[in-house]
Amino acid sequence: MQPIHVLSVHGTLTPFRFNTQRTHSIMDKLDAMISSLEANLNLAPGEDPTAAPPPAPAKKQADGGKKKEKKEKKAKAPAKSKKAAAPPADHPIICQIEFKVGVITKVWPHEGADKLWCEEIDVGEGEPRQICSGLRPYYTEEQMLGHRLLVVANLKAKNLKGFKSHGMVLCASQGEKVQFIEPPEGAPLGEVVRYEGLPEIIPASGAQVDKKKMFQAVAEKMVTNDKFEGTYDGHVFTTSAGPCKCIDIAGGEMH
Repeated sequence: MQPIHVLSVHGTLTPFRFNTQRTHSIMDKLDAMISSLEANLNLAPGEDPTAAPPPAPAKKQADGGKKKEKKEKKAKAPAKSKKAAAPPADHPIICQIEFKVGVITKVWPHEGADKLWCEEIDVGEGEPRQICSGLRPYYTEEQMLGHRLLVVANLKAKNLKGFKSHGMVLCASQGEKVQFIEPPEGAPLGEVVRYEGLPEIIPASGAQVDKKKMFQAVAEKMVTNDKFEGTYDGHVFTTSAGPCKCIDIAGGEMH
């Protein structure tokens, strides 16, 4: 270490040397005192003792934060859709049956029944419905595929020879003649048939329709008129594009 020159009382410069060993010893003692004081005050090294204390850390959950994660997921989950309102007690039965516009997108013969076709029918629900119909004596596979029709959409699903059928197609019949009741070309898939002069359609559940035999009750008054239009007690089956009709059966039963 280079000596430091200090000015003496006599005005002369005199060299002065520090005792570095002693200086280091004092500094070490001072550091030790500071460390001891910080430890007693629960301070981090170099922390200002006059500063405001930090907020207390949140308690750790025993499950590793899974509860918080579940709450976040629950908050992000979409709300469940509300259950559809039940029809009023005095609502006409026909207005509790849901006839939807559909089109056959796939068809194949039932392996265990000669008279049954198995179909996939698009009724505007995102996924096609599988329905079984006893129409093999009346329609070929080519005639079935791509055919537009009406589907009774709120029936309870039933097993037909091992095939679960989610609804039925609506036809008119007269003697040996059977024809689909067809919606007009402009009616969109999934549209629900309505009736002039009757209330809005409020579908009953499949269980209610089955238990109260609603479809059997309305079928007694469903016939085609002289314009081949499907009707219920004189009210025409109607869509936004016009009435629904068969090809040429007048006065035929609808089922």
